[in-house]
Amino acid sequence: MSRTTVTTTALVVLVWAALLSFGGVAAETVMLYPNIFADPPASLDRAREFLVAGGPADYFPPLGLAVVVTGLASVVLTWRDPRLRWWVAGAAAVFVACEFLFSVFFFWPRNEIMFVDPIGTHPAEELRRVAAEFVAGHRVRLAGGAVTAALAFTALLRQVRATAPAAATGSAGSTGERLPR
Repeated sequence: MSRTTVTTTALVVLVWAALLSFGGVAAETVMLYPNIFADPPASLDRAREFLVAGGPADYFPPLGLAVVVTGLASVVLTWRDPRLRWWVAGAAAVFVACEFLFSVFFFWPRNEIMFVDPIGTHPAEELRRVAAEFVAGHRVRLAGGAVTAALAFTALLRQVRATAPAAATGSAGSTGERLPR
């Protein structure tokens, strides 16, 4: 397999994983969060009862790892290509900063309070405050996912345009002229 094929494949997987991650966060925002954070602490208790067979904590860590691994592999594969380098490095950096590090330092402690600590450990007012902080901070994660996906997609698009057969051979259509139907 050629380096171009490996690079393009890595970028496709990166875009796919980044879009799945962003889509998951966006879906969670509109489907789960209105229920989970509607009326803490009662809504947090209902969420604990509902999310027993599976939940965001089962979905996002493996998907996040896939984005990080394919992001790092894509950075290595594209580093010598100035057309792609900063798009891919930017996508990886934004994801690590907004999805991983922000989650570890901001969301994980709040998840612990809302969903792991035994019910009754924290007063209702603290649960309401933590839930409000979580929802407000979630905007960073949502924006980070969107930026990651957009940067990765831009890199893939640039790679495909640069390596497509029409671009290499200069055939009809590569200069914008109309092809017959």
